[in-house]
Amino acid sequence: MFQQIVLIGHVGQQPEMRYTPSGTAVTNFSLAVNKRSTNADGQVQEKTIWFRVATWEKRAELASQYLHKGSKVMVVGELNEPRAWNDREGVLRASLEMTAHEIRFLDSRGREQEGGSNRPATGAQNPEAEPADIPF
Repeated sequence: MFQQIVLIGHVGQQPEMRYTPSGTAVTNFSLAVNKRSTNADGQVQEKTIWFRVATWEKRAELASQYLHKGSKVMVVGELNEPRAWNDREGVLRASLEMTAHEIRFLDSRGREQEGGSNRPATGAQNPEAEPADIPF
């Protein structure tokens, strides 16, 4: 069996990196994915779905170094089993969590100078082409 989820959204809080007792790096961050739709009355509605993302090893170190709150990012990975919990008012909620196998930084080049990056956090296996390298 195989499952894969692709999300594009904005980082909701500063990523947090830690190490397991065996020394493996893991970085966690929240990702806000927005969906816009138009209702029958013609009014635009926007809904935000939050995901909790975990990434491991070298990808975790790169995510911790280059991602920041507000960064636009594409995350490819697998969805973990949702966790149910009760909020402060006692309402049952679910937490959507995923493990990222690939992260692409989508901020513009101008944001790179402000601390963002346009380089992928997947190592050398998926280098991105520079705009001058694109033939169209």
